Amino acid sequence: MGTSRAGEIWLRGPRGRREAPPLSRERIVAEAIALLDEEGADRLTMRRLAERLGTGSTTLYWHVDTKDDVLDLALDTVFAEAEVPPATGDWRADVTAMVERWRAVMLRHRWTGTLVGRPMLGPNVLARTEFLHAALRRAGLTGAPLTAAAYGLSHFVFGSAVSQLSWQGTDESSVRGAADAILAARRETYPTLAAHGHPSDNDWDDAFRRGLGYLLDGIRANALG
Repeated sequence: MGTSRAGEIWLRGPRGRREAPPLSRERIVAEAIALLDEEGADRLTMRRLAERLGTGSTTLYWHVDTKDDVLDLALDTVFAEAEVPPATGDWRADVTAMVERWRAVMLRHRWTGTLVGRPMLGPNVLARTEFLHAALRRAGLTGAPLTAAAYGLSHFVFGSAVSQLSWQGTDESSVRGAADAILAARRETYPTLAAHGHPSDNDWDDAFRRGLGYLLDGIRANALG
C-alpha cells in the first residue's frame, strides 16, 4: 500500500490511535518482533501481523505505511537491548563493551542477521553508532581513518554473528564431520585447513574475542602511527 523512502519512517511521528484496545506504533512493533523471533523475516506480512493484532490491514496501515517501516522499527527497537555502556575513558574497553552487546542482540534475535543490509537510521542504532565513533575519536582517529575503523568493527560484528547463526541453523556435527572427511581426503590441496581445522570448528565466543582484539590492536597502531 504505497512506498516509502529509506529512513522516512524516522521523520514521521506516530499517528493517533483509532481503536480499542488501543493500537499504537509501539504495540505493532512489539507484536512484529514476537513474530520475527518465532518465524523469521520471511514470514512477516502485513496481513499476518494484522491478524496477530486482532485488527484489519487498513487499521494497521493507519500507523505504518509499509512492511519496510515495520522492519526498520523492529530492528531499531531490538538494538535498544544493547545498552550504551558508560564511557570509561578507556576507548578500547568502551568499544569492546558496545560491540559485544551489539553481537549479543543479533544472536538473541536471529532474524536481524538477514536485515543488516537495510539503512539503519533509527534513534537507538544512531545512539550506539555515536558512542562507537566517539570512543574511536578518543583513540585519536578522525576523518577517513575513523570511518574505516568504525566500518571494520561493525562489519566484523555483523559478519561474525551471521556466520555463527548460519552454522547454528544446520546440523553442526554432521557438517563438521563432512568437512573433516573432505580435508582428510584432499590434504595436499588444502594443507593449512587440514592441519589447523575447518573454520567452523571453533569456539564462537573465543574466536570473536580474538578477532576483535586483532582489530583493536590494528586501530591502536594506526592511531599512534
